[in-house]
Amino acid sequence: MATRERPSRKLYYSIGEVCEMLDLEPHVLRYWESVFRNLHPSKNRSGNRAYREKDLRIIRLIKYLLHEEGYTIEGADRKLQRLLRVGHTNNQTELFDPPAVDSVLHEVRAGLLEIRSLLGAAPESVEPQSSRDTSGS
Repeated sequence: MATRERPSRKLYYSIGEVCEMLDLEPHVLRYWESVFRNLHPSKNRSGNRAYREKDLRIIRLIKYLLHEEGYTIEGADRKLQRLLRVGHTNNQTELFDPPAVDSVLHEVRAGLLEIRSLLGAAPESVEPQSSRDTSGS
């Protein structure tokens, strides 16, 4: 289940938009609101949920903890509490997103090169596929 990219940033998103972006069902999102202490979207004048960017980051992190890391609901809630408590002294936007792709790719590439050298292949023949500098992650 991959998340879909948003074409533009808005101040508020409806539950339908959030579910479509993050490939979730509305009932799952409503359930998460009832069990995760830090997920409380505001409501608009007509009583509909209005999700902000902060809420989307929390939802992405919850989905990552549950689906990718295999946490239970209770474990994910405790982990989220710890991350948010630390986030008050650090840059919060980094805490809400799963690990940075460039950093993870750099680590994976280094590991693969090490495995390749252990198998006897020449590491000099490996060329990076992009022109981006991956050395300062």
